[in-house]
Amino acid sequence: MKHVLSIAGSDPSGGAGIQADLKTFSHFRVYGMAVITALTAQNSTVLKGVYAVPPEFVEQQLEAVYEGADIHAIKTGMLASADIVERVGRWLKKQDLPRAVVDPVFVATAGGRLTALDAKDAYVSSIFPSAYIVTPNIPEAELLTGAAIITPDEMKEAARIIYTMGPRYVLIKGGHLEHCITDILYDGETFSEFSAERIDAQSTHGTGCTLSSAVAALLARYNDMPRAVNEGIAYVRQSIAKSVELGKGHWGLNHEPGYSRD
Repeated sequence: MKHVLSIAGSDPSGGAGIQADLKTFSHFRVYGMAVITALTAQNSTVLKGVYAVPPEFVEQQLEAVYEGADIHAIKTGMLASADIVERVGRWLKKQDLPRAVVDPVFVATAGGRLTALDAKDAYVSSIFPSAYIVTPNIPEAELLTGAAIITPDEMKEAARIIYTMGPRYVLIKGGHLEHCITDILYDGETFSEFSAERIDAQSTHGTGCTLSSAVAALLARYNDMPRAVNEGIAYVRQSIAKSVELGKGHWGLNHEPGYSRD
């Protein structure tokens, strides 16, 4: 069995963060591990607060996991401060681990900032050069590039810019486009587009976390990027279509979409 590590924040509502990551890892039959970078007080409607784990303790968790297990892929999610970003980046570089999926999380689906704005430069200098793939959504890509993104062509230009920051692949997630959803994968030479009709559902809480962790799990199993992205997107769509009604706001994804919602 392959082992996949999530380095991310905790979501007590279970829809995003390490909770979503571990559910996704389980679905794809990989052994999930988690280093917690922050505690959040959030649900599907509101982000009430964020408590960043002390950076030195994040580093201790990383070292403990690395010393105790083989790691076949890594996914980074919410890294609450520039200091945490830099420490994770140094650790990734020191260990030279393959298949690092970097999801540059800045804002929660329900609204509210999860990661400090000053962390943007730390991502670019410390983590992106060690990333196998970076997976920003459109607002995150706009923040990273400083350019507005409305069309798929503008997504491609953003992917080109982010690619120069060091990752081997860039996946711009197109869930914020107005009509159909188009996700764009770029490998420095070729663009691959993954388009689909928008699903009429409220379940968008945790989609970014789930996709990036699905890609990490599939890379650990197959080491085939187009396959990992294509199957990861299909999994998220199934999880949205069979979402779990929590009562309010953005419903939770069904991370085992083959099971009944009853």
